[in-house]
Amino acid sequence: MAYDTARADTALTTYKETRIKTASQGQLIIMLYDESIRRLNRALELMDLNSKGKKVPGRIEQISKCIMKTEEIITELMVSLDFEQGGDISRNLFALYAWFNRELLEANIAQDRDRLSAVRDMIGDLRETWYEIVNKTVTEIENREILGINIAG
Repeated sequence: MAYDTARADTALTTYKETRIKTASQGQLIIMLYDESIRRLNRALELMDLNSKGKKVPGRIEQISKCIMKTEEIITELMVSLDFEQGGDISRNLFALYAWFNRELLEANIAQDRDRLSAVRDMIGDLRETWYEIVNKTVTEIENREILGINIAG
């Protein structure tokens, strides 16, 4: 039986869409951080190939696309902040996201590996923090359900 790549691609797309539609807000934030990190890792990988003298056709355009996609993701995170409920945390995240986007813009123009790495590492730290929060919340809810506590009233 031959492998049907079109069918596999459709199945993968459907899986991703379902995963996104059924994710909690915290899980969606983690997914956005993951995609940002993946894009920045790709940009850094392409920069490394260039520094090793390996010719990559369209390398600068590929790097730029990865960085610009990350900027779009960061912008999406910015506009999703709730300043009323989030207070100082939301304002601080907004300032940090704005800084990320400025650094990404400058790194893209200068093809600056160090700036990209710094932003990627900080996004990684935020991702780990959100992961801990989401998992702690899920564990607390599961524990309440096991104990038979009705938090709904």
